Amino acid sequence: MSNVYMVGSDALTLEIVEKIINDNMRLELSAEAKKRIQNCRDYLDKRIAESKDPLYGITTGFGSLCGKNISLDELGTLQENLIKSHACSVGTEISPLVIKLMMLLKAHALSLGHSGVQIITVQRILDFFNNDILPIVYDRGSLGASGDLAPLANLFLPLIGVGDVYYKGKKREAISVLDEFGWEPVKLMSKEGLALLNGTQFMSANGVFGVLRAMHLSKKADLIAAISLEAFDGRIEPFMDCIQQIRPHKGQIETGDAFRALLKNSEMIAHPKTHVQDPYSFRCIPQVHGAIKDAIRYVSSVLLTEINSVTDNPTIFPEEDIIISGGNFHGEPLALVYDYLAIALSELGNISERRVAQLIMGLRGLPEFLVANPGLNSGFMIPQYAAASMVSQNKMYCYSAASDSIVSSNGQEDHVSMGANAATKLYKVMDNLEFILSIELMNAAQAIEFRRPEKTSPILEKFLAKYRKEVPFIKDDIVMYKEINKTVAFLKRTQVEY
Repeated sequence: MSNVYMVGSDALTLEIVEKIINDNMRLELSAEAKKRIQNCRDYLDKRIAESKDPLYGITTGFGSLCGKNISLDELGTLQENLIKSHACSVGTEISPLVIKLMMLLKAHALSLGHSGVQIITVQRILDFFNNDILPIVYDRGSLGASGDLAPLANLFLPLIGVGDVYYKGKKREAISVLDEFGWEPVKLMSKEGLALLNGTQFMSANGVFGVLRAMHLSKKADLIAAISLEAFDGRIEPFMDCIQQIRPHKGQIETGDAFRALLKNSEMIAHPKTHVQDPYSFRCIPQVHGAIKDAIRYVSSVLLTEINSVTDNPTIFPEEDIIISGGNFHGEPLALVYDYLAIALSELGNISERRVAQLIMGLRGLPEFLVANPGLNSGFMIPQYAAASMVSQNKMYCYSAASDSIVSSNGQEDHVSMGANAATKLYKVMDNLEFILSIELMNAAQAIEFRRPEKTSPILEKFLAKYRKEVPFIKDDIVMYKEINKTVAFLKRTQVEY
């Protein structure tokens, strides 16, 4: 199978995007995309030559400067000035993965043929992607309104030979890397700066990365919770299919299915129980974990629409002979669902920490704080504190970014989405969640040892055996943060299949 993806040949899916990134696929511009791009560019050139009316951002200034007309011989300079002046992203450098996703998503959006760019402009984006030339972009500065102006400006400065990039692990001036490849800086034509800067690719790229990560975390949360259920001597009945079917939310049904698969042929789950029910953090796993699966699914559906959309402005329709100055760059659809996903993932951490607390309370035959000699040893007392701290911090990050707005461009852009802030704070929730789930795994694996020689299911025993090669059973107190970090590293690189 070819290791090349033809941009503009078909709609993007999350599976395609993940494959492009994981398999380090090369990008090429499809023949149909080239035709669409050139057709739109030809129409725009003709329209500019024939039109006596001002065209926003093409023959006028930007934002509140839309009343300023620009002469035809300065249209290219206008677009270059736009990129230079708007390159105001600040803060922490965003990851190489997100940079590559931004380039992929922008190239795909431009390939749809409503943006008026040159083929060489899109091709150079693909050249950067294919050669791992990574412009330096920072995580703050976008209002998520006229698209992601500041970060996208930083992203595309190197196309015109300005700004900095990472190439072969070194930070370099973009012009020196262009020279090394024998590439001239792209000479922007009318509208092209706007086409590059207007758009939701910073929000979208962060969202794609976030949703893919959320899917993996959700699956790992099920497996870890199944170990906790076994360690707590929990009951299987709340996971039976019949109870899910009379409240048939898709995620709830999937969670019940997953737990029955994870616990198949377990001695621990099969033995008779003396207690008639479990606390909610165990008994309501199908309902809570299931609702989170449904949230991830919904956010994914919104994101898929977005990454296959044209989100710059003005938008050009050659077949209809019209250029529209609209609002497709506004990030409200993403801002709302990123806030929703942050709440959902924080709940995954919330219920996880409650299971941790149940495991260390000295219940159902487990020793207090999961050590054989509590008192002399504090055991697993303080990891629960750490988990609780992060659960509480995540509640802070669940403040709705989308509920905020602030006026920009001297009142012309008077409502903004704050979608970029919603996207970047989502990462903070997921970082905390990864630590919380790791702490639950540490506690659950420790508690399982007090149930021996009884065994859990073959799937879970195999997973625990891998884990125990890196993080040992703790008999006497040791430095715990090192074990937490080792558990996080283990979870990051372990693919969960069941």
